[in-house]
Amino acid sequence: MLMEEDMEDKTCMFKESSAALQAAEKAFYEVLGERYPPSPEYDADQNQESSDESHGQNCWRCSSASISSGSIVDPGHNHDFGEQRALNFPSQASSSHSSGNSIGSVVDGYADSPVSTVRLPEIFNNSESAIQFRKGFEEASKFLPNGGSLFVHGENDGLFLKELKEETKDVAVDKVEKDEISRDGSRGKKNPYPEDLSLECGRSTKQSLVYTESAVSPEMFDMVLLNCQSVTELQKVLQDETSKNVQQNGQLKGSNGGKARGKKHGGKKNMVDLRTLLTLCAQAVAADDRRSANELIKQIRQHSSPMGDGMQRIAHYFIDGLEARLAGSGTQIYTALITKPTSAADVLKAHHLFLAACPFKKLSNFFSNKTIMNLAENAARLHIIDFGILYGFQWPCLIRRLSSRPGGPPKLRITGIDLPQPGFRPAERVEETGRRLANYAETFKVPFEFHAIAQKWDTIQIEDLGIDRDEVLVVNCMYRLRNLLDETVIVESPRNKVLNLIRKMNPDVFILGIVNGAYSAPFFITRFREALFHFSTLFDMLETNVPREIPERMLIEREIFGWEAMNVIACEGAERIERPETYKQWQMRNTRAGLRQLPLNKEIMKIAKERVDTGYHKDFVIDEDNRWLLQGWKGRIVYALSTWVPAP
Repeated sequence: MLMEEDMEDKTCMFKESSAALQAAEKAFYEVLGERYPPSPEYDADQNQESSDESHGQNCWRCSSASISSGSIVDPGHNHDFGEQRALNFPSQASSSHSSGNSIGSVVDGYADSPVSTVRLPEIFNNSESAIQFRKGFEEASKFLPNGGSLFVHGENDGLFLKELKEETKDVAVDKVEKDEISRDGSRGKKNPYPEDLSLECGRSTKQSLVYTESAVSPEMFDMVLLNCQSVTELQKVLQDETSKNVQQNGQLKGSNGGKARGKKHGGKKNMVDLRTLLTLCAQAVAADDRRSANELIKQIRQHSSPMGDGMQRIAHYFIDGLEARLAGSGTQIYTALITKPTSAADVLKAHHLFLAACPFKKLSNFFSNKTIMNLAENAARLHIIDFGILYGFQWPCLIRRLSSRPGGPPKLRITGIDLPQPGFRPAERVEETGRRLANYAETFKVPFEFHAIAQKWDTIQIEDLGIDRDEVLVVNCMYRLRNLLDETVIVESPRNKVLNLIRKMNPDVFILGIVNGAYSAPFFITRFREALFHFSTLFDMLETNVPREIPERMLIEREIFGWEAMNVIACEGAERIERPETYKQWQMRNTRAGLRQLPLNKEIMKIAKERVDTGYHKDFVIDEDNRWLLQGWKGRIVYALSTWVPAP
């Protein structure tokens, strides 16, 4: 009740007098054919409360008076399903919701509550009560699911409601829900009524008053972020498992050709070209041809799966985006996705798997940290401004390397910048990252200071950064500038504002990592095709290097790639924040902003190639072009790294 902003506008359930309540109860007992039981305590309360003429005027006073007299209605009864989950009420709430498909069990749950008997306010006169009761019962029944006609689609956190048509899909969904780790890092029963089940009805998602970070032991962070051996061991396990799969299947099929096997008909296997079907569906959605689009969506649904091969998985997430775009609900669904925070434990597990499966993240950290170590070789004070720090997984290794520097470590200051989190504590995640890094600095005896900034990047002023000219200043941004709007939305784009701010900082080096993509075009079909090429590369990379049944793989595909694909496909205007550019486009943009590119360090390039050649799949690409270190898979460039300084 305290979280309800419009409580004053609502009618209080306790406004009616006790005598009226008693009359209403008698009418209901008559309808049920039962004798109304006398209650001495009720009569005493009636005489006492009837003398208070102001009882019906104040909702809050009425509520407290009724509760104190033992006459309460279950608080969960006044909230939608999402709010029931957000508020923790006594046991009668959970018992009454234990069997949501049966209206009788719900009613019985309230009536049999150990706290008190439900008393209903008299909103109709006695002669109409029976008719209104039946009518209300019929109206309420319309909102209950029809047997098993609807189920909550577990892979997308309950955001999509689908018709229950295929038994095989139900089994697969149930398996995922049992095997997956819940969002708060623990295993538990999946709530059938998620917070954002209804995206259209008022305030569908309430923000939690208290920020909750899943409990992750320091040992787990150390194992992933500092222990290279653990990554190597996981890498070996993945390689062994994928080798077994290749031997069993002869060869991996489905990812490159974009084809999936359908059901058997008359002993023959029907092959479906999912890539072509997705393109045709996108064209139908763009033309608002709903009949063709719905038929193609149905066909693709039958042959896609979040647990199939690479192409089947990408089709699963892309068709979600197309369906949302067709329904006009892309922005609401994407907002609901990103406002449900992923626990640090889940992110850490996914990060660990990504380090072992592909060299992209590891090489990015190595490139950045090695550049900083070379620059700060003799520095007494080092200031790192990190745009998009997130969980700060990159910095523990740097802190450890600085601690072993000849002559002792410098005084390290990190300014962590990220976008504000939704809720009551927008800077909490950045501050939590700072506390974690401070613990590492204390462990390795490195003088450390952390400054958290959680606001829109284009609103940051140079005075907010506390730059000291006696420090070695490093600006670091890994793959996050793509989320800033460009000139197609705002003439004075935030992208250029941030680059101009970096130039004004006059850093000793600006380390830039970008996602090399061309799927930011304003034209939907062009953007869709480019996104399909880009994400097919990533899904195929995971298909080749990670076994299908590993839950962390599904976490990466759903929570990272799936979210990004949803934004690219279903959102437009300022809501579409996935706007990558190619490395050549970034080169031109940075040059226009007054930055000068530095040549690649030959030692870094040599070590990077050696590590990829000796530890990863042969199809990973490490190359150099126009002073960019390029990373890719099977000839397609996915990421690029470079260093810059302000031009004279």
